Amino acid sequence: MTATSTPTGPLKAKLSAIVRRREKDATDTGADRGVLSEHDRKRPSVRVSTTAIHVFLFVGLVVAGLGPLLWLAKAAVTPTQDTLTQPFALWPNGIDWANLSQAWNDIHIDQYFLNTIWVAAGSWFFQLLVATTAGYALSILRPRYAPVLNALVLATLFIPAVVLLVPLYLTILHPPVIDVSLLNTYWAVWLPAAANAFNILLMKRFFDGLPREVFEAARTDGAGPLRMFWSIVLPMSKPILGVVSVFAVIAAWKDFLWPLLVLPDPAVQPLSVRLPAVQSQTELDVFLAALAISTLIPVVLFLIFQRLFLRGAGLGGAVKG
Repeated sequence: MTATSTPTGPLKAKLSAIVRRREKDATDTGADRGVLSEHDRKRPSVRVSTTAIHVFLFVGLVVAGLGPLLWLAKAAVTPTQDTLTQPFALWPNGIDWANLSQAWNDIHIDQYFLNTIWVAAGSWFFQLLVATTAGYALSILRPRYAPVLNALVLATLFIPAVVLLVPLYLTILHPPVIDVSLLNTYWAVWLPAAANAFNILLMKRFFDGLPREVFEAARTDGAGPLRMFWSIVLPMSKPILGVVSVFAVIAAWKDFLWPLLVLPDPAVQPLSVRLPAVQSQTELDVFLAALAISTLIPVVLFLIFQRLFLRGAGLGGAVKG
């Protein structure tokens, strides 16, 4: 097939050549890279010391990362008195499984968890919508005023978030055009979250690295901007979509101040806002059980979608043959 009928042919050849050249460079110079050379690694003293350092770092990371989660899981089924007197003992007076059911029923974790899902899902959708379309316009469409827009988006990163709280709150209270207050609605959280300059610039930088030959071939075949965005850009951008998704979900899940301001009604508040509010009215063991449940849910979601998250975090595989 010719390059005109199959535009991915020369692209495949070019990518294969780049991969072969990089593999050759890595083979030729790989021994000289890093602090230790291949000859030093073969020395018994160096090998023992590097192994000890690796083990120490691994154990330290496991303790620092899993230690608080494991302690919280233990404290969730431990009576309050045991947690206060012997915080690191493994259930000196038995396990109290009733803490979990009491936290679920009395604190209504299920309701606030659904609220959190709504907040995170809406923030994720609108952040992806704005970031992908804005990045596509600045990188692929490139209008004449694209440099000005890019500079304006970049300038917003230098504005402290605290400075924007009052004007943003007044905008939510009296939005222009519609003139209907958005307080106690999830739109008050979704819309401000969508205007994320960091995600827009992240998308733009990724789109800048996509092969221009594909877009030129698509324009030659008569594809319009929407068709290129939906059929070419988005399928090639799965890694960066995964990265932005992780950032959006984590930011929405742990956000406290803004939902506290715009969602004063407890019936629509997420876990990050509601749990601190009920702390003074709840027993310590029940409150720790509620924290454990609210922490377990995102951990389970990560384990389910870990392949997508880790693949996106690596930013690899943007273009495959």
